[in-house]
Formats: sequence, C-alpha cells, structure tokens
Amino acid sequence: MPELPDIVVYLEALDQRILGETLNRITLGSPFLLRTAEPPLASVHGQKVVTLRRLGKRICFGFENDFWLVLHLMIAGRLHWKDNAGKPIKNGAATKLPNKRNLATFDFSNGTLSLTEAGTQRRASLHLIQGTAGLEELNPGGLEVLDSD
Repeated sequence: MPELPDIVVYLEALDQRILGETLNRITLGSPFLLRTAEPPLASVHGQKVVTLRRLGKRICFGFENDFWLVLHLMIAGRLHWKDNAGKPIKNGAATKLPNKRNLATFDFSNGTLSLTEAGTQRRASLHLIQGTAGLEELNPGGLEVLDSD
C-alpha cells in the first residue's frame, strides 16, 4: 500500500487544521465526485469535525451527529489548505473553484481545503455516510498494515 504514508501525513496535517472546526460549506466542481445521494451533502454544513481517521486508503472526516465524509484520493488526488488569515467568508459565499482540476472545496471556519486531481480521468470519490455502520460498509477489508506484526 504505497499510498499509506501520504494518507497518514494528510491526517496529521488535517488534525492540526480542522479538528474542532466548523464546516461552513462544500462546493463541488464535479458532480461525479459525490457517490452518495442520501443524506444530502448540506447535512454537514454547520457541523464540527470531531474526529479524523483512515479507512484503508480513504480519509474519514467524522462530524457531529455521526456524519462521516469519506474521501478517496486515488492516485492523482491532492489536498491543499489555504488559511482565512482572519478573513471570514462574506455572506456565506462559497469559495470559487479557480480551474478544472479542482473537484471540491471545503470551507471551514478557519480556512479552505481544496481537492484537486491531476490528469483527465476523474477517479477520486466522496461519500457522505450517517452512522458508523454505514462507514464500515465502505471498509475494503483485508490486512490492516499498521496492526499486523
């Protein structure tokens, strides 16, 4: 699992930036990124991030009320952070998606997390799940590398 170091580094960086912060809005640049219809994506708007974890090669954002955003970056997906630097988002306006590589932006109370994907094939995925039982349905199974001896 060559992606494991990348996922662990992302989780450490996200932990410092968004844990305990409120997600104001998600803006999708591609409708094909979102792989679930229920619950609606707006269900996590205004919710705080209470935990972060890894599920195989996926990054899981745990929110209040047992909502989970599950992000699979695939091979070409990247996350980028931009601080608000004390500048609140005006009138709840969403962050613009500046180019076609941006698949989504996640506007938090303290900054914006952007998801980009290089190349022309869009393979990254985003799921919104309610409940840990639903989260376990996305578990690919297999050997957990960090738990094996």
